[in-house]
Amino acid sequence: MPFPQDRPRRLRRTEALRRLVRETTLAPDDLVWPLFAVPGQRVRRPVSSMPGVFQLSVDELVAEAQAGFEAGVRAVILFGVPEAKDAAGSGATDDDGIIPRAVRALRAALPELLVMTDVCLCEYTDHGHCGVLAPQRAGGPGQELTVDNDRTLPLLAREAVAHARAGADVIAPSDMMDGRVAAIRRGLDEAGFGEVPILAYAAKFAGAFYGPFRDAAESAPVAGPGIPSDRRGYQMDPANWREALREVALDVAEGADMVMVKPAVPYLDVVRLVRDRFDLPLAAYHVSGEYAMIKAAAERGWIDGERVLLETLLCVRRAGADFVLTYGAREVAATLTGRRR
Repeated sequence: MPFPQDRPRRLRRTEALRRLVRETTLAPDDLVWPLFAVPGQRVRRPVSSMPGVFQLSVDELVAEAQAGFEAGVRAVILFGVPEAKDAAGSGATDDDGIIPRAVRALRAALPELLVMTDVCLCEYTDHGHCGVLAPQRAGGPGQELTVDNDRTLPLLAREAVAHARAGADVIAPSDMMDGRVAAIRRGLDEAGFGEVPILAYAAKFAGAFYGPFRDAAESAPVAGPGIPSDRRGYQMDPANWREALREVALDVAEGADMVMVKPAVPYLDVVRLVRDRFDLPLAAYHVSGEYAMIKAAAERGWIDGERVLLETLLCVRRAGADFVLTYGAREVAATLTGRRR
């Protein structure tokens, strides 16, 4: 039987050929590293559900970011655990709060590092929700509470301004309140930070992959009378893709400079749909549960953890993400650059 003229395997024969025709690449510049800032000095507390991830005091966070920078990581996103929490999440808007302190320290130590900050109230509220709670309707005690969208917006704008004032390069709201991009854009502009871009968590799904993050950020919803036990009232239903496109379109119309899909791998179809319909830079968040599953399987010897992590992030890029937020950023960058320590 004669061989067909078109034989794709010809282009797979050697590594040099495979590199030449490779359609998608993964580089350290494609990665953003999430870091968790906590109060204190010389605090480096392991997160048990995420091997290799730590809660870090500001001094340790700077040292960690420096190590990542040396490995090739050029962008981080910061999450903070405040000294105290209250119902309104007041620590989020404090100009001397944990995130502004961390931003200022990073700016001084690593001026070339791109610093993103997460804007949300869940780490700062004593109930663990992403906004201010209020009764669903007028009534007596004991009724169900819900996140008050419109009362939350000005707090998110004030939080964003506090981060920008400290020197944040990018503001990344993750709260999923309606209208928050417009509120934050207006707040930044009025405070003189019109040049600071917004990366909107535009399609953030209420999935089951966030547990380890909530350990690290100490942000799980707290059980209590009338308090919602989860965030399905404002994060997206995992079943919906048309709604995801609507959410992205709304954030773009409100002034988002970049948009994000979260989580990444279970929602690669949404990543591709967003990529095909919108021209803005697109991020995908390889979230804590996705990362932890790879680490757990690798620890048991079931998979080659390094290869699986590299392949996973490459496939997120192939689906259309311009960059990926991942807890494996430093180790992946070190592998790609050969700068393992």
